[in-house]
Amino acid sequence: MAVRYLAAGDRCVVAEFGKEIDAAVNKKVHQFNHIVKKRIKDGIVDTVPTYRSLLIHFDPAVFSFNRFVNELKDIEKTLDSAELPPSFIATVPVCYGGELGPDLEDMAGLTGLSVEEVVRIHTSVDYLIFCLGFTPGFPFLGGMDQRIAAPRLTNPRTHVPRGSVGIGGKQTGIYPQESPGGWRLLGRTPVKLFELREGDTPFFPLKPGNYIRFKPITLDEYHSIKEQVTQGEYQWDIKEYSAD
Repeated sequence: MAVRYLAAGDRCVVAEFGKEIDAAVNKKVHQFNHIVKKRIKDGIVDTVPTYRSLLIHFDPAVFSFNRFVNELKDIEKTLDSAELPPSFIATVPVCYGGELGPDLEDMAGLTGLSVEEVVRIHTSVDYLIFCLGFTPGFPFLGGMDQRIAAPRLTNPRTHVPRGSVGIGGKQTGIYPQESPGGWRLLGRTPVKLFELREGDTPFFPLKPGNYIRFKPITLDEYHSIKEQVTQGEYQWDIKEYSAD
């Protein structure tokens, strides 16, 4: 599909790469994002990658809309030969079930699997981070095994605790902060996915285009890691990603 360039107000362009949630389409989004930020040094305010498109905020004092789109079209011609920087994979520890995963038993019933099988399947995949959204730092993940797909709750919760790991339809994700939500909760991670730090830029350990893998932990391990996080002593396990 040819890239479509759409106006979004008077200072934003949407570059649309497809209409489906697809890893290949998402890769092109991240390739384009990387090249655009590398090639255009002045005049870009921000970029926002999504599943299938890239929203680019530009400075109208530097570019007219048409000139900016022409710049993007020139960059598009180099897309197939461009390479992304290395991807990384972060391990996210999760305590499944009990009070921290109140929907795990129901998930087993809905899928016809045992609780142990749901957890094993959920922790056996390297999940591509398609994009961040809904709330700051919320990772929308690709690659979930469809054997554990389940519909969202009929009545969403008004309070979902920070760190809750859930499944909604064919997707899985992590609530980085307390919020309402309708996904079925399997467990909770003690690590922080979003944090405002005084005098610093916001902390986002997970980046679109990278990967995560869930690691099951016990309740004692959960509390131990939570204490490390509270004391500022927790070290993320993030490594360069290899699909092999």
